[in-house]
Amino acid sequence: MIHMTETLAVQTVEGFLTDEETIRLTKILDEHLVTTGWVPARPSEGMTPPEPAQSILDGAMQRALPALRRAFPSATGIDPWLYHDLKPGDRIRPHVHGVGDPQARPQRIARIAFNLLDAESGGEFYLDTCSADAVWSDVTAPTGSDYSPGTRFVHEITARTGPVSLNDIARTRWTCSPPPGTTVVYGIQLVHGVLPVVRGRVRKLITNLIA
Repeated sequence: MIHMTETLAVQTVEGFLTDEETIRLTKILDEHLVTTGWVPARPSEGMTPPEPAQSILDGAMQRALPALRRAFPSATGIDPWLYHDLKPGDRIRPHVHGVGDPQARPQRIARIAFNLLDAESGGEFYLDTCSADAVWSDVTAPTGSDYSPGTRFVHEITARTGPVSLNDIARTRWTCSPPPGTTVVYGIQLVHGVLPVVRGRVRKLITNLIA
């Protein structure tokens, strides 16, 4: 049974990758970018890394899963990873994914973000919390779903779509600057984004934690 608090929790795993794994992963991604010539059409667009990169990240997740289950006890695994590459001027506007179909199998309960490279200035990840009713839908978990009965769900809200605009809602921002090698895991019902990159480059890998 998935508890609502899992979709609103935050956890970090320091030392997610070893130095050797980080070097290997960087090399694999660099070679893949040269081979494919991939350039994101927009900051939020991701690219699926090749299997050797997925293997390194999946191995790290297997090590991290016992620690993550303290905050996300329902977690069973992850989806394939996506790679994001942000350059000066790029940002990810505040948004919230939400659960989607609460009766789907499997369920995504959180997002996992690992920064392979931090910007020299800007580009920090953030979470926005608020108490506004407008963020929440009228949908509740039905009997027989994977969620505790009565669990409430937020709207899916992007910068352009959703029943409300996050710009119209007062929010409290929590900016995150984890040490190198740390992965950040945050519940799927939390508003989040990335501040504008001022100088340098953000290389980020993201996936879903599923239950």
